[in-house]
Amino acid sequence: MQTITKKELIDRIAEKSSHKRVVVKGIIQMFLDEIIDELGRGNRLEFRDFGVFESKLRAARTAQNPKTLERVSVPSKRTVKFKVGRLMKIRLAQASTTPEKAEQPQS
Repeated sequence: MQTITKKELIDRIAEKSSHKRVVVKGIIQMFLDEIIDELGRGNRLEFRDFGVFESKLRAARTAQNPKTLERVSVPSKRTVKFKVGRLMKIRLAQASTTPEKAEQPQS
């Protein structure tokens, strides 16, 4: 599995759209900032066929330190849940049924 960075996505989009990299970077960063702001306000973000981002409150619980076996209280906290959309679900299912390309070393 390969990791794709934000920089690589910016480069790809800039190349495909013929826009300057600086412009694409600004737009993508604004988009990501808006997602963070909306989730911070407790709002739900729905992108048809892609998926849904939701802010959820994880309840407080008691955990155990595996090394010392000491009981630790873990406070409640906000987290983000993502539910996969229809089109992404279909694409992922197709990808899992086709054999992956053999990774070739880059020179």
